[in-house]
Amino acid sequence: MEDQWLAWAKRLQSIASTGLHFCDEQYDRERYTEVADIANAMLARLGNVPIERIQGLISDFAQDYATPKIDVRGAVLEEDKVLLVREASDGLWTLPGGYADVGLSAGENVVKEIWEEATLKVRASALYAVHHKAKHAYDPDVRDFYKLFFLCERLDDATPAPGPETVDAGFFSPDALPPLSRGRVVERDIRAAFAFRDGPDRLVQFD
Repeated sequence: MEDQWLAWAKRLQSIASTGLHFCDEQYDRERYTEVADIANAMLARLGNVPIERIQGLISDFAQDYATPKIDVRGAVLEEDKVLLVREASDGLWTLPGGYADVGLSAGENVVKEIWEEATLKVRASALYAVHHKAKHAYDPDVRDFYKLFFLCERLDDATPAPGPETVDAGFFSPDALPPLSRGRVVERDIRAAFAFRDGPDRLVQFD
């Protein structure tokens, strides 16, 4: 669960972003800019990082109504194992996935991500979870995310291989997982894929 001060700082930042996008009055813009500066300072202090890094993470600040970003992840299961990829950025493992691109559906995005990160052709067969990142045990993030998890089926029998943003790919037992990139995935996400596949009701988890 996200720290309450982090949640408040992110909320202030989103209010400032939306306010600056819609307001025209000079004094209102000055007030929203001050709110944004305070929120960014809070986030920088909470994350113990330079304030410039916080400002650079929100690429669409004041460009539109502030909304959560979308992260899609795909679980490819083979009997009692799950496909994971090793990220080049941190050397840790995750379900393949990433930001949803404009112009593609959520299912099309996850298919694209699995091809790019593990060079496997799949189809998205079911949505098994929708999580608000801040409400779960992921590493803290100054950005706000909805995370969509899909069960995916293989369309070929190729051997998984890394893509441009990954350095390894392979299948793992949920009882013998490698070190996870916990900003992207946690153990619960992986176990939920097996529970959804094997459960009689196939109910989607959501917050």
